[in-house]
Amino acid sequence: MPWGPGNGPGLARRPRRLVLCRPRPPFARSAASGANPGSASDSAPSQRIPVPRPHARLTVHGRRLLVERVRAGRPVAQVAEEMGISRTTAHKWVRRWRAEGDPGLHDRSSRPLTTPHRTPADVENRIREPRRDCKLGPARIGPVLGIPRSTVHRVLTRHGLNRLRWMDRPTGQIIRRYERSRPGEPVHVDIKKLGKIPDGGGHRIMPRQQAAGNRQATTDAHRGGSPVISCSYVHTAVDDHSRLAYSEVLTDERKETAASFWRRANTFFAEHGINVERVLTDNGSCCRSRLFGQTLSAADIIDKRTRPYRRRRTARWSA
Repeated sequence: MPWGPGNGPGLARRPRRLVLCRPRPPFARSAASGANPGSASDSAPSQRIPVPRPHARLTVHGRRLLVERVRAGRPVAQVAEEMGISRTTAHKWVRRWRAEGDPGLHDRSSRPLTTPHRTPADVENRIREPRRDCKLGPARIGPVLGIPRSTVHRVLTRHGLNRLRWMDRPTGQIIRRYERSRPGEPVHVDIKKLGKIPDGGGHRIMPRQQAAGNRQATTDAHRGGSPVISCSYVHTAVDDHSRLAYSEVLTDERKETAASFWRRANTFFAEHGINVERVLTDNGSCCRSRLFGQTLSAADIIDKRTRPYRRRRTARWSA
């Protein structure tokens, strides 16, 4: 019986034959390289990313201050006592500064240089393939390959495959999420229309006759003899890096309203120390207007628009 995402037992008591969802042989390997063909990242070494220590006594600024005091001729033991660290730690940072300069004062990765007992790359490729092809979990991959389920889970976590929501279901590739390196590059701007509710409630929760009376009492605008409640327009600007947001509920989405909103939003971001470099908008008529573009140009801001029908690029503000 084929194993797929929708059938088969959740836990297997003994190894069974695994049939992948694709016609190619399961767990196929290249004879020349021994790696998973068509995957450029299988043999790529993982990067060593320094992780800041949450309980470290000294920050980079404190280490630099330590070095400056020692360079001034003060004893290392005295400086270490003032800064609440041991003499061994003080000598370590002074020694690193003398050997590497200012870069030596930054955090280093605590990952060992070699890991002899790490799972081999070819075994990791065999674990990743059924995960990408059939979306199988450790409880079903482990018995088939004869590998402990904890090892399978650790390998999937290492490669970012432990959560199905992090993967693109049709292709099995990891979804790349973009984020800018500094605030103000860019700021997402969008408009959301929200239907107004009459005072006292509408026809969804009230009787029709009473709801019509509520609509009549709420608004003076009429169209074709019927009262018009209209909509509210939520104008929102969100910084891509810091997620700082500014919103206003306005009466329309005309170009004059959008331009005035952006001037107030830009002032708000400037008060919080964010220099807006680029504004990312969709292809709405108010955002494509000459007035809105001139408002951005007057503040030396680049006007960037998304491709049509690419809502994932402008949905940052709704999150």
